[in-house]
This record gives sequence, structure tokens and C-alpha cells, in this order.
Amino acid sequence: MAYEAKTKATDSSVLEFIENVESAKKREDAYQLVDIFTEVTGYEAKMWGPSIIGFGTYHYKYASGHEGDAPLAGFSPRKAKISLYFATEDTSREELLQQLGKHEAAKACVYINKVADINVAILKTLISQSVSFLQERYPNHN
Repeated sequence: MAYEAKTKATDSSVLEFIENVESAKKREDAYQLVDIFTEVTGYEAKMWGPSIIGFGTYHYKYASGHEGDAPLAGFSPRKAKISLYFATEDTSREELLQQLGKHEAAKACVYINKVADINVAILKTLISQSVSFLQERYPNHN
């Protein structure tokens, strides 16, 4: 049986999703992040699954045969923290994360409490690098 990605682009409203975020501060940050990601990527915000706001799309295919679509960059205003999703090469990512400000990093995402805790210029660089990195690695994007 073929693996099917759980997180797919949907037709759900990004604005409706943000308006349903409990915390007023997180809603404010989410709107700010939509503006930042849209400006940097040039793509409109789109819901991916029930809680990820993604920008752009790329199609990946691994040696294992696993393939699917994912956003070039995105974020999710989760209850505990805001999750930021971008992919870059490890060396530049680590250097940039050191300059980002208050955050926690995992393999695939970076967690922040609020936009005010981070350097937005560094965030923009990370987003831009993610788009370039993924478009080079997976050239059949849209």
C-alpha cells in the first residue's frame, strides 16, 4: 500500500483558521507571519492540513519511492509555541539560527514564542533560503 501524506493543501480559509486561534497575541503574530512569508516567497498563504499555513509547493520523491507535495515554507500558530517550517542546508541554517533570537530548533522546524523574540531579517533570510534550496533540490515545483 502506498504511503499517503497526511498534510495536504486544502481549500480551508487561512483567515478563518487564524481568527480561530485562541490567543489574541498569537493571532496578531500569525497575521504578521503571513505578511512576512508572502513578501519573501511571493506565494499566497494556503492551509496545509488542519493547522499549517504554507507558501508555495514542491514535489519530492525519495530513493525509497516515497513522494508527495509540501509547502516551500510555512508556519503554524500552535497553542504552546509557533512552529516555523523551512529547509536549508545545515551549515548556513545553524549560523542563521544563532542570530535568530529566542527559539528552539528541531530537525524540521523552529519553535518561537512570539515574533517579537526574533530578528525578522534573519527569519526572512531563512525563508528565502528554504525556497531556493527546495526549488534547486526538487526542480519540478510549481
